[in-house]
Amino acid sequence: MRTRFIAAVVITGSALALSACGGTGGGSPADSSSDFAGTPSGTLKAWGFDNADDVGKARLDYAAAQLKGVKIDLDATSFDAQKFTTRMAGGNIPDVVQMDRRYVTQYAAQGLIQPLDSCFDARKVDPKKQWYPSVVDDVTYKGKVWAVPQFYQPPAIILNMKVLDAAGVSPDQIDTSKPDVLMAAIAKMYKESGGVPSVLGFDPVATGQTGLWILSQGGKLADSDGKPTLDDPGNVAGVDLLKKINDAQGGFAKVKSFSDAFDTFGDKNQYVAGQVGAQVNAQWYPNVLSPYVGKIDIRAVPFLDKDGKPFSVAGGTAFVVPVGAKNPSAACAWMNDLTSLDAWMAAGQARAKTREKDGGVNTGLFTGSPDADKQIRDKWVKPSGNKDFDQVIATYYDVVGYGITYGSSPAGQTIDAELTNAVTAALLGEKTPQQALKDAQASAMRAYQKATGGK
Repeated sequence: MRTRFIAAVVITGSALALSACGGTGGGSPADSSSDFAGTPSGTLKAWGFDNADDVGKARLDYAAAQLKGVKIDLDATSFDAQKFTTRMAGGNIPDVVQMDRRYVTQYAAQGLIQPLDSCFDARKVDPKKQWYPSVVDDVTYKGKVWAVPQFYQPPAIILNMKVLDAAGVSPDQIDTSKPDVLMAAIAKMYKESGGVPSVLGFDPVATGQTGLWILSQGGKLADSDGKPTLDDPGNVAGVDLLKKINDAQGGFAKVKSFSDAFDTFGDKNQYVAGQVGAQVNAQWYPNVLSPYVGKIDIRAVPFLDKDGKPFSVAGGTAFVVPVGAKNPSAACAWMNDLTSLDAWMAAGQARAKTREKDGGVNTGLFTGSPDADKQIRDKWVKPSGNKDFDQVIATYYDVVGYGITYGSSPAGQTIDAELTNAVTAALLGEKTPQQALKDAQASAMRAYQKATGGK
């Protein structure tokens, strides 16, 4: 149930407007939604929760207990864009679908999913109070909220203090708002052998955290209407900074090849092996590092924007109700039960038991809901006995409230893919940043016009 940020995972697929599905088609979002206020009963067909971990299972159990009169028919396979549109066209329509939040506006614009404002009213849920503003913004389009969101795992920079100390670099020098200071620190830590990197001073995860770098430097990916803005002049600064960082360490091709070979989830991960001085990582990664707490010396610093302020942007998943869903009242109840405070507290307890059993450090849960995040932290995130590891955990809690949205756009998935392609081309020197972003904008605009019917 976590979003991986170490490597870019971009899922593309066509989502055609299908009038046979009951949607409005022609790139227009649905103007009305089903009756969500009825008493839940019958069978609920849900698609999602593939490979549910202890957190997912606890929430599923909680939600099922709240809907005792409802039979939950759960398809626990991964979401697939082509499969979704095929099912819609064939009339095999689930009542609830879990998907990446970057898909939501795309399907809203095409009239394939329903707005959920009346669902929230029926369940007495205020999205603005339930979730972080950036999380709600991710699934808001044309003044309506189209999904029930979950998770927001912000990025920060995890420092390998053994590498920093050996190079005479202090944590405050890993400052993304001061390129000259950062570049000097990278130069001190970077090592190579035979012309290839052996220690990266700083791994920016350029193609996995592209949006983070662009937006933090003052860029924007879409305007307020969701129209792509990849050729905005403000986007060049983030690409330029990424190129400087990579060029100082042998160039993007060598950095990417070296970092791709990291044993990221294993006993010889990049912190144990001393292969990085600093690296951008999402909040879930300290969970991976917790078994090695006795072998590593890590701390963390916030990712800072160009003005020196903590900055965060991250995605997550969400639940939607397709147009034509046969059991909207049960769908509405189930989605909101899964993301309620009580469900998250059940998940927090499950995670605490897991950590007690395996001896790992409880790093908390980042749910997308500030109230749930706080209560889980207060009840179950206790001092680990390693003050530096605890400082890493605290850093992620410090930055989560600074999050902004990537931008809600009907071309969201294409924007992601084209931005990654553009940055890759620019870092490899195949195109100037300006030309790469211009080309990406052209492709993103075609996707936007297709999704919105040319509007």
